[in-house]
Amino acid sequence: MKNRALFQRSELTQALWCFRREFAMVGVFSMLSNLLLLSPTIYMLQVFDRVMVSQNELTLAMISLITLFLFTVMAFAEWIRSKVLVRSGMRLDNLLGSRVFEASFEARLSRSGDAAPRAFGDLLVLRQFLTGNGIFALFDAPWTPIYLTVLLFLHPVLGGIALCFALAQAALVWFGHRKTVAPAQAASDSAAAARSYLQGKLRNAEVLEPMGMVHNLRPQWAERYCRALGLQGEAQGLTHRITAWSKFVRYSQQSLGLGAGALLVINHQLSPGEMIAANVLMTRTLAPIDLLVSTWRGFIAARAAFARLDGLLGQHPVRDPRLQRTAPAGRIELRGLMAHTQDREQPILHGVNLVLRPGTVTAILGPSGSGKSTLARCLIGVWPWTSGEVLLDERPLAGWDRAELGPHLGYLPQDIELFEGTIAENIARFGDIDAQKVIAATRSAGLHEMILRLPQGYETPVGEAGGLLSGGQRQRLALARAIYGQPQLVVLDEPNANLDDAGEAALVRAVQELRSQGSSVVLVTHRPGILAAADRVLTLRGGRIESDVPRDAASAAPAAPASRLHAL
Repeated sequence: MKNRALFQRSELTQALWCFRREFAMVGVFSMLSNLLLLSPTIYMLQVFDRVMVSQNELTLAMISLITLFLFTVMAFAEWIRSKVLVRSGMRLDNLLGSRVFEASFEARLSRSGDAAPRAFGDLLVLRQFLTGNGIFALFDAPWTPIYLTVLLFLHPVLGGIALCFALAQAALVWFGHRKTVAPAQAASDSAAAARSYLQGKLRNAEVLEPMGMVHNLRPQWAERYCRALGLQGEAQGLTHRITAWSKFVRYSQQSLGLGAGALLVINHQLSPGEMIAANVLMTRTLAPIDLLVSTWRGFIAARAAFARLDGLLGQHPVRDPRLQRTAPAGRIELRGLMAHTQDREQPILHGVNLVLRPGTVTAILGPSGSGKSTLARCLIGVWPWTSGEVLLDERPLAGWDRAELGPHLGYLPQDIELFEGTIAENIARFGDIDAQKVIAATRSAGLHEMILRLPQGYETPVGEAGGLLSGGQRQRLALARAIYGQPQLVVLDEPNANLDDAGEAALVRAVQELRSQGSSVVLVTHRPGILAAADRVLTLRGGRIESDVPRDAASAAPAAPASRLHAL
């Protein structure tokens, strides 16, 4: 068992292992192609040493036809192996695309590293290497010793020259590996950081431009950009120097090989046909190694992409099929909940104990920075750094299948994010649209009549990030999305921040409807108007529960002593 654990393949390795038959097929056709590459050498030997001596045209025609046939077979082998690799690349995308998609979201949610934003780019780099010249170079390289052996049979001097040049090319490959990996990785990371910085600023262009902040931020972007350009220049310069030396070795080999062959012909140790054939074969001997040199940057990028993808999939494995898939009743219990962050040592929440029962509405109050929004995220299981327990129906949230649990949860964050699509698609969470449920949600949010007045009604596009709607409309639309399908647990973080009086009245009605349907509702708010819909009021201060009292008691004495706290 221990040895089996040592040799257990990662998920990405197992996925690539599924293509072993395809790679074996490519290897077979590569063998056939490289074997047929000896045809020009044999053809030249026959032409110079047999046809030109015998002056027999029929012999020339026959060997030319045979060589043409062999070339046709070689072209067929090249076409087949390319076709196999292209299909393998498409299959690799189909096999890993969904997993990379899910793992990217989980990594982003848990804020674990920077692999998530570049995951699909890494998958593309890996696929392109495995289906391009890089993989051909790996399959062709083992034929270099075979070509060297043929040259040794022609003459040991020619074999020795080819061997020396092959060792020189191999040394360049090794030197490139030693010297270019770190600079290429540093350049890639620096370029990614510069792009990330710029994208973050572009998302807030409407804030930066009016206040004249673009000019102030440009030097910071320029510093990152220039650093990335400098590192890329260093990495490319080193690669180009290695490529230049590789060309020098290749051209020197062609000339010196031809010169050595001519000397052997003068000394009657080699025929003219063997000299020409040996020169062609020597060039072919170094071609795989030269291809390795030219594709080395691709190999480095593919290896780094493999490492990042392997780490991403390893940190976020396939969800356990035994996870709870039944509909929850909505009872939430917190036991000694501690919430932390990577930016500070002091926890945000300190040992929170709380019970939320179905059919109740709990309002959470407290000053800014008291941990209200963090508590809301913990209740739905999206805060990554926690200790203690968050139980849904006496089962940890991690024990539920999130895809099955999602329709039974509703969440309205402070930072409202709508997605490009229609109003109906956003409300229905981009699943199968149930018109009755969509209309019921918008009626509860007080949004139905407003939507009907739009030119396209529910088919109206919201624009990227909901940019075509006002702040109040976005908040009501996000509320309708949160309560779509009458979920059992609804967490609303500052749901009335952008609402007018009519919108707040609609929010109160929606919360009351959820309570009457038996849902557990949590309201994080600063505005007292929504408290009319609450059953209990919980006050946070410094990450601890300062008070937990019925709504009427909170209205009478909002700062009730801890001795009066009780849970409903």
